[in-house]
Amino acid sequence: MNRQTRIEALLRDAFAPLHLEVIDDSHHHAGHVGAQGGAGHFRVRILSERFRGLPVLARHRLVYEALTSLIPTEVHALSIEADAPGERASPPDFIDT
Repeated sequence: MNRQTRIEALLRDAFAPLHLEVIDDSHHHAGHVGAQGGAGHFRVRILSERFRGLPVLARHRLVYEALTSLIPTEVHALSIEADAPGERASPPDFIDT
């Protein structure tokens, strides 16, 4: 199982997301100190009821907590977009409607 698949599995178990994208951006960071050790740069876009009523920082902490076993050996950097369903006037940009 590759890193991206492991990240997806951990996030699905933790959040039962309605939408989940894990994007490997490691190729944009070739030569970066963190990338030299083999850890990757990832972007996560997730929509889950677990985020309802939580501020952004709390949402990010929950995502990092779910991925603790992969940080810092597998994941060096993580960009997170975490939303709850229906909390915006329109769906988050990452969801096709």
